[in-house]
Amino acid sequence: MAETHRSASENPSEPLPQSHTELHSAEQFEAWRNSLLAVPAPTPAITEVGKVTEVGDGVAVVTGLARALADELLVFESGVRGMVLDLEPGRLGVILLGPSESISLGEDVRRTRKVVSVPVGPALLGRVVDAMGRPRDGLGDIAAVADTPIEAEAPGVLSRSAIFRPLATGIKAIDAAVPVGLGQRELIIGDRQTGKTSIAIDTMLNQARSDVTCIYCAIGQRGDAVSRVIAALKKDNMLARSIVMSAGDEETPGLAYIAPYSAMAMAEYFSDQSQDVLVIFDDLTHHARSYRELSLLLRRPPGREAFPGDIFYVHARLLERAGQFTREAGGGSITALPVVETQAENLSAYIPTNLISITDGQIYLSPRLVRRNQFPAVDLGLSVSRVGGKAQSRTLREVAGNLRVTLSQFEELEDFARFGTRLDDTTRARLTRGAAVRTALRQAERDPMPAAEQLAVLIAAMEGLFDDLPEEQLSDAMSRIRAAARKHFQFIDERISENKALSQDDRAQIIATARTVLPANHAGPTPEADEVKHGPDA
Repeated sequence: MAETHRSASENPSEPLPQSHTELHSAEQFEAWRNSLLAVPAPTPAITEVGKVTEVGDGVAVVTGLARALADELLVFESGVRGMVLDLEPGRLGVILLGPSESISLGEDVRRTRKVVSVPVGPALLGRVVDAMGRPRDGLGDIAAVADTPIEAEAPGVLSRSAIFRPLATGIKAIDAAVPVGLGQRELIIGDRQTGKTSIAIDTMLNQARSDVTCIYCAIGQRGDAVSRVIAALKKDNMLARSIVMSAGDEETPGLAYIAPYSAMAMAEYFSDQSQDVLVIFDDLTHHARSYRELSLLLRRPPGREAFPGDIFYVHARLLERAGQFTREAGGGSITALPVVETQAENLSAYIPTNLISITDGQIYLSPRLVRRNQFPAVDLGLSVSRVGGKAQSRTLREVAGNLRVTLSQFEELEDFARFGTRLDDTTRARLTRGAAVRTALRQAERDPMPAAEQLAVLIAAMEGLFDDLPEEQLSDAMSRIRAAARKHFQFIDERISENKALSQDDRAQIIATARTVLPANHAGPTPEADEVKHGPDA
């Protein structure tokens, strides 16, 4: 025992014998370590973090993100998002998509490596969203099909086809004299309070008779105005087939800037599914002002009326994405109705002239007609459709062909008659007929009319059935003719579907029925007594 004790003390570094449990634990640790070493090492992730050096009303200047891309989405430490607009050495100009009050100097900013995108899909129908596609109606999240970048290249010439189908607005003055085709870009232009939004909403409501999907994009509008639009769509059961996007005047200008591009991205999803889409931008004047505000805050050089030099391109690349597309490109269509506001009837202002040159025609609403209580106040002398006439039904084209001529002749005679000149019977009859036709173009708000009812009223007016009718009784007379059209004139819908003109018998039947529904003493002149001619030879 003494020797054993002595040898152990002579070799103190020799390990003591291990138990069976300790050996098993060591083997487990070694196996676990080897399994970790066998796993491939994770790829190093590079996170770029920038700093906010300046912040203002709707914009921020960021440094330290040298690899950021144009239109890239950035996330601030406070949770606010922004979009890169200016790329300069050592600094980025960022437009904010949230409140600038939440951002402080020195705050961290991180890249997302994604461009600004919005959700798309059928789940958006019936919803009210903001410019980022986030719900604003309190109905919960939106089950989107995908997220689509708001910017996209406009389809080329080979992806487009001729516009050949009409878009019925339900407004007599437009469908007859300024027709719009599916895939067209038709500008609605006029001063404040002339009824621009009313025409756009009535056009949406009239799509209850078609399969057109509608998107209403409110840019810089007050909340109560957007609420009235939503209420009108709900009342006529069109909200379920519509998307309402709102970028109000109380929100940051960055959201107002991206709103029309977001709406167009949503429209492109439906057109790719071979559907027809109507997009209303209300209005691009506020959109241009928002872009001007952002550009001036980012110290971009101002040009005419302090707008940056690329303001034309800003609107052109938006509206060029509309059109009628070929089957290979989806077969759908996007019809754009941009709204623009003028001041003091100045059609030659910078933004109106830009948009007139981009679009395929304009519907001009005159404040002079508003003062005469002529609603809708469509000035047929300054309104034009460069494409829609080819898509207009032959049935309506032949009936309304003389409408513009009749009204232009009437307005010239009306100006001449103001001097108190003595007029002969023929001139007096022309004035009476013109006044009756112009009054017949009046139409109540939120009351779009089917094509058959429009034709019946227009034929009655052009044939002089309203000549001797007092103005206060004209509304009742048109209501009677519209009721007769719904009951007796089903053949008009057949002619429209066949794209055929009305025969002489058809016109005679319409006139005879209209005479019977009007009061006996206000049934208009008899054919023998009606000596007023129409057309270019009148």
